[in-house]
Amino acid sequence: MANTSLQSPAIAATETKRSRYKWNRIWRNWQLYVLISPVIAYYILFQYVPMYGIQIAFKDFIATQGIWGSPWVGLDHFERFFNGYYFWRLMKNTLGIGLYSLAVGFPVPIILALLMNEVRAEKFKRFVQTITYAPHFLSIVVVVGMMMIFLSPRYGILNHFIEMFGGKAINFMTEPGWFKTLYVLSDVWQTMGWSSIIYLAALAGIDNQLHEAARVDGATRLQRIWHINIPGIMPTIIILLILNIGSIMSIGFEKVLLMQNNLNMESSDIIATYVYRMGIQNAEYSFSAAVGLFNSVINFVLLVVVNFISRRVSETSLW
Repeated sequence: MANTSLQSPAIAATETKRSRYKWNRIWRNWQLYVLISPVIAYYILFQYVPMYGIQIAFKDFIATQGIWGSPWVGLDHFERFFNGYYFWRLMKNTLGIGLYSLAVGFPVPIILALLMNEVRAEKFKRFVQTITYAPHFLSIVVVVGMMMIFLSPRYGILNHFIEMFGGKAINFMTEPGWFKTLYVLSDVWQTMGWSSIIYLAALAGIDNQLHEAARVDGATRLQRIWHINIPGIMPTIIILLILNIGSIMSIGFEKVLLMQNNLNMESSDIIATYVYRMGIQNAEYSFSAAVGLFNSVINFVLLVVVNFISRRVSETSLW
């Protein structure tokens, strides 16, 4: 007891000193905290505060009664979705597009960054960067409009080439079998240049002495890419892979909706468009909230699991 009574004031003094030191550091860097405060405010107001409305997924929401006044129905909306006619189609399409995008779209920016890093002609490098970055700044509406023009069965340049070689024109935008490929390839074209920036930044941080030593040892350019560049950016690749897998169910709603029509609905109907139809068009707010919450929970579980596996295997993780 005597030792405890003697230690308590010392522990309290240490904690006070730590607290004072922490607040002194914050005060010395108050400009940085002011600079980041709009970002923090944005996430609090538009990401965390709206979570209050998640409870309508467990209620039969009636607008005149408000969220608190609406009757509680528990998991009824989730059961209705799981037993619904469209459940497996929505899951198949959402996961199919997400995995297709990950398999094709994730490696391309890495390859592009590795190739551009090897270019020594600065003018050509800047030209390639400009060409690959530019599509990122096009709106989704413009991109889908370009696809409709280029792939038109009557006026599209691609169908002209097909007919030139004796083939029949294909109505790509209405064929269910083409939807996923068109979505993924157009997305890769639009985002690969912009996504490669972070890999180029990581490559710029690799010590050039490693390459000089490898040249002295007679390593070829491909060997230096494989044994120096790729391991050097591997932590960045792993972090971005975790983030991509954690959003695999979050397919771009706007683009799918613009590309969607009654003829390709079989392969284009995803959870996001289903939530839009049920929530906005049919005014089934509680049911659509339940479906959207299910989608978010799947993403969250994937993120946690992949992050756990990555931490065990590679010692690189988000937390």
